[in-house]
Amino acid sequence: MRTVAGRLESDYSYSNTIVYNNFPWPDVIDSQKVEIEKCAQGILDARAKYPDSNLADMYGETSMLYHSDLLNAHRDLDRAVMKLYGFPVKDFTEANCVAALMEMYQKLTK
Repeated sequence: MRTVAGRLESDYSYSNTIVYNNFPWPDVIDSQKVEIEKCAQGILDARAKYPDSNLADMYGETSMLYHSDLLNAHRDLDRAVMKLYGFPVKDFTEANCVAALMEMYQKLTK
């Protein structure tokens, strides 16, 4: 996100045409798609446990420590997505991930 998102002052700018849709999505089989959907639903279910909290409350710098179920749901989704791409989960930095995704994108756009 830090690599491709725009900014307005110090805040990141999200839209449905930048950030999330920039990277190639691997070909998946139905069972993999179901796993990703299950993990994404886990995030929504964890958020639902905090009806009086907004996203800023749940995702603040220290809040994730208090919302361990939400943090774990995000970790589960991260692991599932990394597996889908064939990326190692352990010791794979954000920079490694961005570089690999950019390489995949370049191959697709040639």
